Amino acid sequence: MTTDTLEPTTAHHSSMDKEWLSSIIQPIEHFEEARRYRATHTRLEAMRLAAEKFRTDMLNKPQVKFYRSMELIRVPYPTKYAFLNCNIIPMPFIHILNRLFVVQVDTSEGLKTILLSPSDAEANAETPYFKRITNKAGPAKDLLKKFIAPQSNTVNGCLEQLGLLPEDIDFISYDHLHTQDLRQWLGDGNKPGLFPNARLLVMKDEWQSAKALLPPQIDWYCPNGLAGVPEEKVIQLDSDVMIGDGLALISTPGHTAGNHSFVAHTPEGLKVTSENGVGPDCYAPEKSRIPGLKKYALQTGMEVILNGNTLEGGMDQYISMVVEKTIAGTHPVYRDFPNMANSSELTSYWGFPGYKPTAAYGDLHFGALTKK
Repeated sequence: MTTDTLEPTTAHHSSMDKEWLSSIIQPIEHFEEARRYRATHTRLEAMRLAAEKFRTDMLNKPQVKFYRSMELIRVPYPTKYAFLNCNIIPMPFIHILNRLFVVQVDTSEGLKTILLSPSDAEANAETPYFKRITNKAGPAKDLLKKFIAPQSNTVNGCLEQLGLLPEDIDFISYDHLHTQDLRQWLGDGNKPGLFPNARLLVMKDEWQSAKALLPPQIDWYCPNGLAGVPEEKVIQLDSDVMIGDGLALISTPGHTAGNHSFVAHTPEGLKVTSENGVGPDCYAPEKSRIPGLKKYALQTGMEVILNGNTLEGGMDQYISMVVEKTIAGTHPVYRDFPNMANSSELTSYWGFPGYKPTAAYGDLHFGALTKK
């Protein structure tokens, strides 16, 4: 493996450590040539073909040993962002459901346990956008939080439910770092994190961007969420990688500069997770029953509907979503929709009537957990 793909910098990682990581994290080269095309229409079709080839190759390889998605918290989200440019009525907000994904894979260094999207709900509530909403309620803000953002579980609660210990976690990762505070998990240099052995897998562009935010980005990042996180806990990736057998991290920029998607090979095919879209409806809008999505797709020819709260790269995000749905393939039950398992998914909620997903897959569970 070259240091162009994996960058635990030499200042913080020994050569032995880098060699150990390189045996677990392997580069994927399917998309390298396609990404070089500058013309967007040419890049789109090249990336689509590369995604088809990658899908075929990954389906011919081993599956993850364990995969479980678990509900954490529901939060309000502006409709104008969730369904970008669609003429959507009747409500200004939808409700999205954040999940934790627990994945175990075989590697040459033994079984590894990865947490995808472990959210610290209390710390994440300091994200400026969400804090403004709750602060408007004044003294009643705690009651408002319980109404608009009901919490089903915590990361700690999920691990206890599964019988996992904090020291069992080898890696954590997020499709991007919006709203995330990593200090509880990885420490901040003064206080140790909950997961003593875990390291963050993140695209270099995302890590560097999140540490030097511009004004258009600030609203969606948790203040000081990365402050003091030890560099030796951070593995910066330059491109697509496999994590052992059955789990891939594919660079899918657009929603943020360093967005990536998780691809897990399961008994139900390839499950693809990101927040480029807020649910299966956004990846097959021509089949959606959400008012306005189908009409907009038919009028414009849009293959996907972007989740556009920051729009760091709209054309890149469009191409990334086409790549995601191509890799995912068709869901085995909901045949009109791709096999997505979005990290923040549109969900029905009595407090936010008006929007109901056409297809909702719920929490997923494959394989048997291995305890160390």
